[in-house]
Parts: sequence; structure tokens; C-alpha cells
Amino acid sequence: MSLKRDEKLELVYTILCDDVRLEVGNKLSLMGVFQNIMVQQLPVSLIKFAVVNHWRGEGAHLSEVRILSPDRQQPIVVSQPTRFEIAPGGFADNISFFVNVTFPVAGRYWVQTLVDSMLFDEQPLVVADARAFESTSNAVN
Repeated sequence: MSLKRDEKLELVYTILCDDVRLEVGNKLSLMGVFQNIMVQQLPVSLIKFAVVNHWRGEGAHLSEVRILSPDRQQPIVVSQPTRFEIAPGGFADNISFFVNVTFPVAGRYWVQTLVDSMLFDEQPLVVADARAFESTSNAVN
């Protein structure tokens, strides 16, 4: 799978978190930053979470975020495409909010960022069953 790379656009970072607020001075406050999800029971539903993409570059673009199942065959959730524009030498933040998202099984899900309908970046999101982790760590002791 090839990722589109636009020389005038750089994805500086992607952050997953529970919520995002816009503060005075255009500052973002991120609450509950996470890389993985560890739960006591599956399936698990997240009431709300956000994907924050920070862009550098220039031009007008359409961004979309989707999360795919571990086998990459089914979308778990897909954001609405949102337009963002960056002045030359500038930056932009694009935030996608998701509500009531269910992860049916443990595994490595894929957070994909699309720009202008082309895959631009993807990152793993591991959903783990804490009970399985505890039983393997107890076997070591």
C-alpha cells in the first residue's frame, strides 16, 4: 500500500485523546492522551475520543480520518471530510471527533489519515484485553 506524499504538506504529528478544547489564544488543551486502549472486557465502546492532526506546509486540502479493523477490511468509523488551508510557511490543526465507537475484538486497529481522498499516513491503535495480559504476566511470576 503506497502512501501519498505531497512535498508541500507535512503531517507533523497525530495524537489520540479523550477530548480537545480550544483555549484563549488558539491554544489546544488535550485531555486523556493515549496510544493504546486496555480494557477489562470486549467489545468496548468509547463514548468520545478525538484524533488531532497537526499539519505544516501550504495549500488547501480535504482531510478525512478512518479507523480500520485489524484485518484492514472493515471501517470501524470514518470522519466527515473537512477542509483545511495553510498559508505558505504556516500550520493547521485538524481535529476529528468520534462518539460511541465500538471496538469488537482485541487487536491492532489502523488509524488512517487521508488527504484529498488519498492515504497520507497510518498509525496502529492497539486494543488489548487486560485480563489476557494479566494471565500471561501472572504465569511469569
